[in-house]
Amino acid sequence: MIRTLWVTFAAVFATLTFGSLAIMYGYVGFPKGVRNWGMRRWTRMVLEAAASSVTVHGLENIDESGPQIITANHQSMFDVFALAACLPVRYHFVAKRELSRIPVFGRAAAGAGNIYIDRGDRASAIESLKRAGRRIREESSTAITYPEGTRSLTGDLQKFKKGPFVMAIEAGVPIVPTVVDGVFDILPKRGLRVRPHPITVRFGEPIDTRVYRREARKDRDALMLRVHAVMAEMLAELRAPEGYSGPRRLSVRPAPVGGES
Repeated sequence: MIRTLWVTFAAVFATLTFGSLAIMYGYVGFPKGVRNWGMRRWTRMVLEAAASSVTVHGLENIDESGPQIITANHQSMFDVFALAACLPVRYHFVAKRELSRIPVFGRAAAGAGNIYIDRGDRASAIESLKRAGRRIREESSTAITYPEGTRSLTGDLQKFKKGPFVMAIEAGVPIVPTVVDGVFDILPKRGLRVRPHPITVRFGEPIDTRVYRREARKDRDALMLRVHAVMAEMLAELRAPEGYSGPRRLSVRPAPVGGES
């Protein structure tokens, strides 16, 4: 319980400190590197308070000069912290619009360049995703997406929503399949206590999306299934030493467009 209180204090302090900086950035502007510097300091402070180290594999698969979309699994809010802390490039998180209503955090995240998607309006969500795709291509930046749409209740990979794949095909930029493991043990969805645990982040080989057609629904579905299979294999490999039985592959009908969190 002491650890949980300490992490809560660190998170509130970091949000107020670096969040204020991000809000200022949104109004008056700062050098582009400042907003991600603030995000990294904020997340590293929380991880240090949680006594949870991060080990990174496959960083050579991250293009430090070109645009790309990271698709990551979502076990806990701590996978957001882990990715924000370890990425060496300029990035934007793609998140559900509901998060923008959180006091200080919502305004700060927008000021830091993160992108909100309205999942309640399908047409608006699709248009927002297309705009986001064009933005990362024009800025040669990285978008971080969570195609599961919400945190997993079991830690296993869930079915995907199509939003990130619409964005990737629209932008014509590579997708980097990414898995984060260990964070479910720190704080699972609906959990109340923070427990220290090492975190592993693995970036897979980029997948070229230029061979998929923008208006072909079957192409979006094919790309989504391909990325899900790759991420399931990656997660299984990370867990193999602990007796993980094997990857759960996506075999259900794809969920509607939209819905990153």
